[in-house]
Amino acid sequence: MTDKRLITPEDLYRMHWVNDPVVSPTSGAIAYVHKSVSEKYDGYRSHIRLLPAEGDQDVPFTSGEADAAPAWSPDGSELAFLRKKGDKPQVWIMPANGGEARPVTDMKHGVSTFKWSPDSARLLVRSEAEAAESTESEESDKDDKNKLPEEKIINRIKYKADGAGLWNERRHHLYLVNPATEECKQITEGDFDIHAFAWSPDGTRIAYSTCLATEQFPDPDFRLTGDVFVMDLDSGSVTELTDGTLSIGSIAFTPDGQYMLMLASDLSCGFATLTKIHLVPLSGGKSRVLFTDMDIQLGHAAVSDMRAGAGTPPLFSKDGQSVYIQLSQDGSVHIGRFALDGSSYELVVSGEREVYQFALTPEENVVFAAADPLQPGDLFSFSIAKNEEKRLTNCNEELWNELTLSTPESFTFRTSDGWPIQGWIMKPAGFTEGTKVPAVLEIHGGPQAMYGHTFMHEFQLLAAAGYAVFYTNPRGGHGYGQVHVNTVRGDYGGRDYQDLMEAVDYVVNTYTYIDASRLGVTGGSYGGFMTNWIVGHTDRFQAAVTQRSISNWISFYGVSDIGYTFTQDQIWGNPWDDLEKLWKHSPLAYVKDVHTPLLILHGEQDLRCPIEQGEQLFIALKRLGRETQFIRFPGADHNLSRSGHPHLRVKRLSHIVRWFVEHIEK
Repeated sequence: MTDKRLITPEDLYRMHWVNDPVVSPTSGAIAYVHKSVSEKYDGYRSHIRLLPAEGDQDVPFTSGEADAAPAWSPDGSELAFLRKKGDKPQVWIMPANGGEARPVTDMKHGVSTFKWSPDSARLLVRSEAEAAESTESEESDKDDKNKLPEEKIINRIKYKADGAGLWNERRHHLYLVNPATEECKQITEGDFDIHAFAWSPDGTRIAYSTCLATEQFPDPDFRLTGDVFVMDLDSGSVTELTDGTLSIGSIAFTPDGQYMLMLASDLSCGFATLTKIHLVPLSGGKSRVLFTDMDIQLGHAAVSDMRAGAGTPPLFSKDGQSVYIQLSQDGSVHIGRFALDGSSYELVVSGEREVYQFALTPEENVVFAAADPLQPGDLFSFSIAKNEEKRLTNCNEELWNELTLSTPESFTFRTSDGWPIQGWIMKPAGFTEGTKVPAVLEIHGGPQAMYGHTFMHEFQLLAAAGYAVFYTNPRGGHGYGQVHVNTVRGDYGGRDYQDLMEAVDYVVNTYTYIDASRLGVTGGSYGGFMTNWIVGHTDRFQAAVTQRSISNWISFYGVSDIGYTFTQDQIWGNPWDDLEKLWKHSPLAYVKDVHTPLLILHGEQDLRCPIEQGEQLFIALKRLGRETQFIRFPGADHNLSRSGHPHLRVKRLSHIVRWFVEHIEK
């Protein structure tokens, strides 16, 4: 007899998360961020904890309620981090041996990110710069209750962003900060935004990526590529390093100061193009692409409802001859080591799990944060020399000791055209052999993402409610090469729909405990699109839940923050030239064929897939007399399921389970 229980939506309130591990270059001490839900369930709290190099005596290091982004100074004497008081994060510094933390920035609009200089004497900080025409502070506007409302004049096409809201007419620029004197100097300016940035090894130069107007693109908001520039800090002179043909992510000077390393894509397959390692000579000349034949996505592409924005920039080996980079393959996120001469690469940390962040120790061992299907994330260390792994934290031990969870089983099947598709199936928690059970198909978003060997609260809840859960990586997602991820472009609702329906056929025919007459389907974002598409093309599901979905590509083009680029890239059209094509690929076009009870979940501040997409679908279904329900989450953006208000996350999970319980026959 076991005294363990089934997981509940409210267990989210007791979960803990670890992220952003960084290792002292001198002592090897590990600082990391510990995050949990606040006592009143009205938000999150985070502080920085410290582990000695040996990995024991885990202790709190900072005492803030919203501390994040720790970074050791290169000399190991101090730890800098972001602390939010109010709504403006600033850089604070704490001595390595403890003591009082002190703020070293007082940026009017806060700090988004920062990097130490190689000599530990300066910080390179990114913050919003005040618009030239601005005359009044936003704070005084908020406090003045008698101020009359003003209109918002829009001139940019890129005037909003999910999670950020409407553009505030400020640009992100770089500042040099002296932590000792708190002196702050702006070093970039202009009508552009700084994205990635880096210090040169000798500290005399910095590099940054941005997107400027060109002859071909007088309005840079229409550019899908960018460039890297190098600034000499003494003279202030700026040199353009790239030729404008790449979509650029992370950048870093190589340790010898001779090259710029970039994780970038040439967009040869649009937004589905695999990321590659590019090396550009700082002395000038053509860039070189490493491992051109490697058919693997570099970076973190796994989907989880435990976190948003995972990943670590490239880190170099001690000898400067190789670089450590995450890669997403077959449902796992690994850490690879790549020789900078392009001769070889190898997996350093692998396994059936999601390595979502990592750091290197002074001895070049690896400290990493990883999740697997049965735990949402902890810290581990791996000794490369000894080939030994050690668990450093067990942050959810108390809660997990109470719970019975379902273990996913991986499978691979071949589609009707011979393509291999990977998937997973979870039996209901406490499953009794010989019984028939209902099942729910889960569909990931993106579509350039992947399900994998990681923890999903939503899946475990459905298993706890008595459902088998199965999920796959159909064509259109990452993890299986360039052809796999590129197949869906221009064919939404085509081959991807076939892959999913053939996955259902495979599951019900292979796993005899599945009752094919009691099926549900759900997904979010692109997965919401596919859920809408599925119920408009088949009646094989008894219930469906569509989350933050797309229903109409014609309106999506103009209302989404990425609509005017994403629609063109993924559907291959726009409303004025290709109206019929966009309508053909829109689930709303098939709404008369929807007979499956459909729950529509949407965040009211979702600017990626705006709520009007859910509204259109709801109104059409109600007008047609179909069974549907529409649930709106106030203040929630596209990341509700991963990092939204904890109370609303719990409500969302509860409604998903409720709908299936109410509509799938027992």
